[in-house]
Amino acid sequence: MSSITACSYNLHDMEEDLGTFESFRRIVARLRAPDGCPWDREQTHSSLKPYLIEEAYEALHTLEISDTHKLCEELGDLLLQIGLHTQIAEEAGEFEMADVLRHINEKLIRRHPHVFGNVKVSGTEEVSQNWEEIKKGENKDRKSLLDGIPKDISALAYSQIIQQRAARVGFDWKEIKGVLDKVAEEVEEIRQAETTQEKADEFGDLLFALANTARWLQIDIESALRGSNERFCRRFAYMEELCRQRGISMNGLSIEELDSLWNEAKRALS
Repeated sequence: MSSITACSYNLHDMEEDLGTFESFRRIVARLRAPDGCPWDREQTHSSLKPYLIEEAYEALHTLEISDTHKLCEELGDLLLQIGLHTQIAEEAGEFEMADVLRHINEKLIRRHPHVFGNVKVSGTEEVSQNWEEIKKGENKDRKSLLDGIPKDISALAYSQIIQQRAARVGFDWKEIKGVLDKVAEEVEEIRQAETTQEKADEFGDLLFALANTARWLQIDIESALRGSNERFCRRFAYMEELCRQRGISMNGLSIEELDSLWNEAKRALS
């Protein structure tokens, strides 16, 4: 491996061109050098896990609010996590950045034979089907189409992913009417559930059906729910402010009065 000798670079060297990937690698290596940053030097693959998740969500948030300037910054923060993990691996003699880049480049070429080869496709559906077949060939140990999905992602996102995979092999409704009917069916089954466990099971089935509905409508259910959470918080805070302005306590209001405040907040904030 041809690792970067971090201590041979100083700030003056890096300032020559901070817009290159090579400068980024040198800076990360310098942070991890014996005379680098104490915090960066202490980090391990395990200790960095929360930051990787946090930075991914922050980048996702900038996409949701369409802030392209902020997105540029957040993608850099996400890239830093990749750089740190790669530098740690390089120091341990496990792999280096060239290996990371080689693996993704090879994978992109291999999984796009309709672009880099002679395979002909009729549209995105056929691309997805070919993608799954190629993935099967890459991992002979994978027994199920649903294997390999990280179990620590949110349950709602997991639902959409497994339903997407099942749909690629034809296990899906023919039209959205069947999907919506399934949602109504699950709501009715919650009404009829008697024990706590039955209610929990049926509620899970309802969420699963809703995740499938979102997939059919091409809605990312995580983003949709985050949007609803944000709207609720803004409207509730507006209600609290109205109460403060009017010198009234929210605790003493009836449900009808609270509902009136809620509708006022909805009209004001849309």
